[in-house]
Amino acid sequence: MDLRVFTEPQQGASFSQLLAFARRAEKLGFGGFFRSDHYLFIGDAAPRPSVTDAWVTLGALAVETSTIRLGTLMSSATFRLPGPLAVSIAQVDEMSGGRLEIGLGAGWYEREHRAFAIPFPGVRERFDRLEEQLEILQGLWGTPAGERFDFAGRHYRLEQCPVVFRPLQRPHPPVIIGGHGQRRTPSLAARFASEFNMSGARPQDVAEQFARVDAACREIGREPATLARSVWLTVCIARDRAELERRAAVIGRDPDELIEHGMAGLPAQALASLDRYREIGAGRVYLQFLDLDDLEHLELAAEVLGAGR
Repeated sequence: MDLRVFTEPQQGASFSQLLAFARRAEKLGFGGFFRSDHYLFIGDAAPRPSVTDAWVTLGALAVETSTIRLGTLMSSATFRLPGPLAVSIAQVDEMSGGRLEIGLGAGWYEREHRAFAIPFPGVRERFDRLEEQLEILQGLWGTPAGERFDFAGRHYRLEQCPVVFRPLQRPHPPVIIGGHGQRRTPSLAARFASEFNMSGARPQDVAEQFARVDAACREIGREPATLARSVWLTVCIARDRAELERRAAVIGRDPDELIEHGMAGLPAQALASLDRYREIGAGRVYLQFLDLDDLEHLELAAEVLGAGR
């Protein structure tokens, strides 16, 4: 099982905290360090005094780490125009020596969009824009270097875009698409993704969504096994109940709820959760760490779950 670290800096984290966490994750043998792409605190608590940009962070981490893979879960299609995003992708991939992975989604957090003056169209248009962005990225990556690329969509139009920026990875960095949508999400994953990711949910729900993705692959003649499967789960592991309650309190969660829906509890409970998701076909787990000051928690999770093995 490939274990990766997933962080939510909008909940309160500086770049120095992210860097320390990423470096320790790399040293411990985790396969990847990923972050959300948000600007606004999620939840009812007051916003915390630290906001970082996902792609600025990835560029900095690219030169401050050496082996761990880097990426977003997920960058919203509403946040960036596809052309400039393609340039950022190529640059960060080159800066990292070919360690970038790209999580892309339609966007969902309306309050965040309003707070930062980002247009927030209806759900159908958001998915339409995501689809066009994926088509553009695929088209740019498939155009020989030095040639030009044209695209005429409903929402985006590229005219004679010179392909002078290319990711280091060939044919391109892995693309991650995920979500609970029952129709368009599996279809987009089948067409464009290297990996399908499902956010924290019951194993039964994850298995049902994986089955929809399988069906979408078969509909277009793609072998389902060519699409990696992953989940992300909130992690809260402890050596005893008192430590578990302390860690859960810091992130404002109920320990029993975390055990039921996350990768949490005492070591045996966490390992049992890992096995449940492995059994339904997840080959990779993104462990969502919400307290980035707790490096001991990161070390314990690596020890218990077997990061790097």
